[in-house]
Amino acid sequence: MPDKQALRRQLQQRLAAFPAQAAQPARPAPALRRAAVALVVVDEGHGAEAHGLPRLAQWSTRPALLLTRRAAALRQHAGQWALPGGRIDAGESAEQAALRELHEEVGLALAPAALLGRLDDYVTRSGYAITPLVFWAAADAAAELTPNPQEVASVHRIALDELMRDDAPILNRIPQSAHPVLRMPIGSGWIAAPTAAFLYQFREVCIAGRHTRVAHFEQPVFAWK
Repeated sequence: MPDKQALRRQLQQRLAAFPAQAAQPARPAPALRRAAVALVVVDEGHGAEAHGLPRLAQWSTRPALLLTRRAAALRQHAGQWALPGGRIDAGESAEQAALRELHEEVGLALAPAALLGRLDDYVTRSGYAITPLVFWAAADAAAELTPNPQEVASVHRIALDELMRDDAPILNRIPQSAHPVLRMPIGSGWIAAPTAAFLYQFREVCIAGRHTRVAHFEQPVFAWK
């Protein structure tokens, strides 16, 4: 992995060279709800925290991505892995929504200049078109995160090299769809699409330097509502 300044330049250059695609839904676009998520790269984090991820119990100073575990009391997708994010309010851009949600959910305030670039929109089975934005956060900015208990049960730092595992991604065929379900192995468990789609495309575009599309990958059936 490059040093942190070289890593930031690499991420920014590769995202600038990547022609991100807007949502291409099967249903009429006005019927979709718009949302944005933040893939936050912490330049020198605490490694991957161990909550629910036994294989990642060690602490390190490797660059990491922030992930959350959704609160158990939420009406939709309770307890699932997620990236900070949510619906885009009227008059907001995707970038503004991602930054607002990042601050509301985990207490991390980043300036617009922290934006490195964007990846492909992903249309979910539940009717959202989600725009993923990649941000850079210095270690001191992300040192003390304060998750909002109404939305976030816990915050986790996943080392970037965990995304490069040889067993990733996991693709499973299901009878309900012509496309395979995408999952990303993390620790001793796994994360499903749509979050897995963003993690996989981030790995391919930003780390491996491959222009890889993910919008066609399927979500597990339990996430279809």
